Amino acid sequence: MKAVILYHPHSEQARVLEDYAHDFSRRNSKEIELLSLETRDGAATASLYDIVRYPALMVVDGNGQLHKEWQGESLPLMDELAAYLVT
Repeated sequence: MKAVILYHPHSEQARVLEDYAHDFSRRNSKEIELLSLETRDGAATASLYDIVRYPALMVVDGNGQLHKEWQGESLPLMDELAAYLVT
C-alpha cells in the first residue's frame, strides 16, 4: 500500500500538506508521495481515480486499486492513515 497526496504546490494548502507528509514520515517510517496536479502524471492520476476536489489523499495498493480516499481540505488523523498502510 502507498499513500499519495494530489495537490497544487503553489496553493495556500501546499505548506500544510508538505508538513503533514514530512511529519507522517518521521512518525510512521512510511512515505507519502506528493504528486503535483500541475504535472501530466498528477492530472492523469486525478482523472483515473475520479478525484474532483483538492487536495486529495489516496491509499492505493500495488495493483493500483484504490482502498481509501479523502478529498477536500480535511486530512485524516495520522493514526487512521497509518492503519491503511499496514502491510
